[in-house]
Amino acid sequence: MKKNIAFRIAPYLDTQLIVFLEERTRDDVLKKLIEKAAAAGKIEDTPAFYQAIIEREKIVSTAIGMGVAIPHAKLPAYDNFFIAIGILKHGVEWRAVDHAPVRFVFLIGGPDDKQTEYLQLLSNLTLAIKDETMRKKMLAAHTAEGVMALFRTL
Repeated sequence: MKKNIAFRIAPYLDTQLIVFLEERTRDDVLKKLIEKAAAAGKIEDTPAFYQAIIEREKIVSTAIGMGVAIPHAKLPAYDNFFIAIGILKHGVEWRAVDHAPVRFVFLIGGPDDKQTEYLQLLSNLTLAIKDETMRKKMLAAHTAEGVMALFRTL
């Protein structure tokens, strides 16, 4: 995999937003990731952000297969994108296209007026996590710093 893909994703990451979770439901995972993002100053209106995420999930599941979900919300109050990563101890049902339980959640939040940047971020993130070796290394990582290093040094 090309190193520049990781470089493009890394600026949107923060070790405060990389968490290892034991939650067992989609909604509990989402709530925990949103709480973390709010605590890190990335989300101001937690209920509105959560509602936007849930409304997006109602349209179609954000579980893309391979044990990965990419829930996202784009709202006018945001200037920049962020990614919160949840690595789940237990697979969670998320209505994935391949019916596999989700073990990795990449929660994306950001502005609703930067569609090109959003699509580029989503594309690069998807390329990185389609790599089975990358997913295995993420499961083996035990610290946020370890996960962050993976995105810097693919």
